[in-house]
Amino acid sequence: MAKPETPKQPKRTKKAEVAREADAAISKAKNPDAPPKKKMGRPSIYSTHIANVICIRIAEGEALRQILRDDGMPAQSAVYEWLLKHPDFAEKYTRAREEQADTLADEIIAIADEAPETDPVYDKQGNVIDIKIDSGYVAYQKQRIEARKWTAMKLKPKKYGDKLELSGNAENPLVVEAQSEAKELFSALLQNMELSKAKR
Repeated sequence: MAKPETPKQPKRTKKAEVAREADAAISKAKNPDAPPKKKMGRPSIYSTHIANVICIRIAEGEALRQILRDDGMPAQSAVYEWLLKHPDFAEKYTRAREEQADTLADEIIAIADEAPETDPVYDKQGNVIDIKIDSGYVAYQKQRIEARKWTAMKLKPKKYGDKLELSGNAENPLVVEAQSEAKELFSALLQNMELSKAKR
């Protein structure tokens, strides 16, 4: 049995394009109040609702690039433009990033508490004689923890950053010593000043 032939689509000609444009012009003339057809694409006009959704999801630990992959989300460049033009959004975004550090710290604890993947070792009789932890899994978990730790330190350095204490105690007081070259230079300057005073 022969398959029925599918009708060929007519080629687009210049006449067809002109006719299509004429039809659009006529319909616009008949109904001038009709809104123009919306072009599909990423929104670039600032939206308080979208800005709030972005901030909430960032605070919950999602990466900005991951959020912006969703339909209806703006391009990354648009978000950066919004941050420059809208101080209220910039403030919410900054606070969301700080809250993200706390979320990442919680995730670090959750990852550390996960049970590791293990491989049982059997003897010739089939008895389990040892259980080995998969080293690849351990390295993967360590990398996940380190990435979150580094990001939390950068987002909220006062809370999660490394602290450098420069303080002493009663037994070991903090002593600030100048370099010997600086001491010699300073004493030479003092002597020159005294000599110049004496000559006057």
